[in-house]
Amino acid sequence: MTVSMVKGQRISLEKPGSALSMVRMGLGWDAVKKKGFFGSRERDIDLDASCVLFADANLADVVYFGKLVSDDGSVRHTGDNLTGAGDGDDESVIVDLNRLPVHVTSLVFTVSSFNGQTFNEVENAFCRLVNEMDGGELARYTLTGGGAHTAMVMARIYRHGGGWKMNAIGEPCHGRTFQDMLPAIAAHA
Repeated sequence: MTVSMVKGQRISLEKPGSALSMVRMGLGWDAVKKKGFFGSRERDIDLDASCVLFADANLADVVYFGKLVSDDGSVRHTGDNLTGAGDGDDESVIVDLNRLPVHVTSLVFTVSSFNGQTFNEVENAFCRLVNEMDGGELARYTLTGGGAHTAMVMARIYRHGGGWKMNAIGEPCHGRTFQDMLPAIAAHA
């Protein structure tokens, strides 16, 4: 059963009697349809998903379109979508929670507009966490409204006791890549 999250909400990812081992953070979006003299058309929107791994408040590793696999192999990006075309997840990051090094305490998921297009040009943006073992959607965070920002800190998965929790963040910021966003990302480590 999916939990539909709101900005700032935190949920436990542990279910009684079962522990998560692999999850996928899927990010999706569509371009706003522009109405013109000859009908409506859609522009390609190149948003990029990134996953920044932290050991407490220290940057430990990053996975994005330029580095598809973490150094230890526990986090994998499925590839760059340059247009946002199609239904479902446009970009995904798969995390093997059992293989994450014990010093990694949180993973922050971001999305940024490589070409500098703002979120005023994006609609139907969402992130969703899926149990990779059975395909069940655990949580979904849908963004509402646009904005003049070019990036967003979407969500965080973090260790809590012996399990994992998810936090829907939805913080607008600016940047073409995760490097540009690091101060905003680090605030959620």
